[in-house]
Amino acid sequence: MDGPLKNLLVVDLTRVLVGPYCTMILSDLGARVIKVEAPEIGDDSRKFGPFVEDYSAYFMSLNRGKESIALNLKNSDDKKIFDKILSKADILVENFKPGTLKKWGYGWEEVNKKFPKLIYASASGFGQTGPLKELPAYDMVVQGMGGLMSVTGQPNSEPTRVGTSIGDITAGLFTAIGINAALYDRQKTGKGMYIDVSMLDCQIAILENAIARYLSKNEIPKPMGSRHPSIAPFEAFKTKDSYIIIAAGNDKLFEKLCNILEVPEMFADEKFNSNSSRAKNMDELKSVLENKLSVKSTNEWVSQMEKDKIPCGPIFNIKEAVENPQVEARNMIVKAYHKVIGDFKLAGNPIKMSTYDDPDKRGNIPDLDEHREKIIKEFVN
Repeated sequence: MDGPLKNLLVVDLTRVLVGPYCTMILSDLGARVIKVEAPEIGDDSRKFGPFVEDYSAYFMSLNRGKESIALNLKNSDDKKIFDKILSKADILVENFKPGTLKKWGYGWEEVNKKFPKLIYASASGFGQTGPLKELPAYDMVVQGMGGLMSVTGQPNSEPTRVGTSIGDITAGLFTAIGINAALYDRQKTGKGMYIDVSMLDCQIAILENAIARYLSKNEIPKPMGSRHPSIAPFEAFKTKDSYIIIAAGNDKLFEKLCNILEVPEMFADEKFNSNSSRAKNMDELKSVLENKLSVKSTNEWVSQMEKDKIPCGPIFNIKEAVENPQVEARNMIVKAYHKVIGDFKLAGNPIKMSTYDDPDKRGNIPDLDEHREKIIKEFVN
C-alpha cells in the first residue's frame, strides 16, 4: 500500500495480537512487512477461531498485506537468511518473552552492533525490567493487574473484563507510536534505538480519571456501570424501548437537554444547575431524566437531541455498529484477499490522511511460508 511509511521494511517477529496489531498499523501506513513465523506451526493465532473454511478469521483480521516466511532462529542456515533480511530492514518488532531473542543471538545489543540504524521494538507483558519481567502475560492478566477491571462493570458485580482485548491493543498502539517517533529521531541522528513497551504500563497509562482521582484524592475508584465519575449526565438512560447514551458534558448542553425534555426548571434547581452539583446528585438526576425519557423511543430521542447537537446515541450491537452508515462512509469495513476464501471483510484503518488514499481493498492475507521463494530470491540469492 501507498502511505507515509512506504519503502520502509518491517521484520515482524510477532504473534497473536499485540505485535501483529502494531505491524498491521505499520502496513496500513505503507510499510512492507515480512512476517517471520515458526516452521510448521506459524503464528499461534492461525489456530484461533472463528474459522472460515479452516482458516482463522482472527489471524486474517490482523495480518493483511504481510508476507510470510517460516524460519527457525535456532537453526544456523535459517539464521543466515534472517540476517540477510535484517540487513535491509528498518524496523524489527517482536513480542517474545524478555530474553528469548538474546538466547538466539538477536538481543538488542547484538543486533545494534550489526545493524546500527535498525529500530528494534519489543512489546511484552511486563517489559524488559522490573521483578515481573520474565513472567508471561495475556490481555486479561494485565487488565486485572492494571486496575482496569476494578473500575469496569456494575457496582458490586463480579470482576468484568473489558469487551475487547484492550491490554494487547493499547500495547500495539503505543509500540506503533514509539516506532514512528524513533523513525523521526533516526532522521536527525542516523541511529536506530530500542523501544520497550509493557502491556501493564499501557494499562496504567490509560487509567485517566481513575488514576487522577487516586493520586490527587487518595480515593480508590469502583465500578459505576456506564456512569462517569465526575460528569453528569454522562451515562446510559432507559427510554421507552431500550437505552440512550447522553453525554451532556457542560452546563450549556444540560440546559438544552432540559428544554428538550420539557423540564426547564431543572436547570434552575440548585441540585442540578452546575456539573459539580449534578455529580453529587446523580441518582436523583437519573430518576428524573428516565421518567421523562420513558415516553419516547431511543431513536425518537436521538433524532431530537441531534438537532440541538447534544452528544447522544443508541447502544448498538456489533452488527448494528458495523452496518452504521457513518462507519460505511468512513471506509471502516474493508476487504483483503485470501487465495482460498477470496475477499474477506475486516476492520479498516481509522487514520485518514489528506495526502494518501484510503482504499477499500487491502493487501493479501498470507499463508504460512507463502513468500519463502520470493524473499530468498530477493534477500539471499
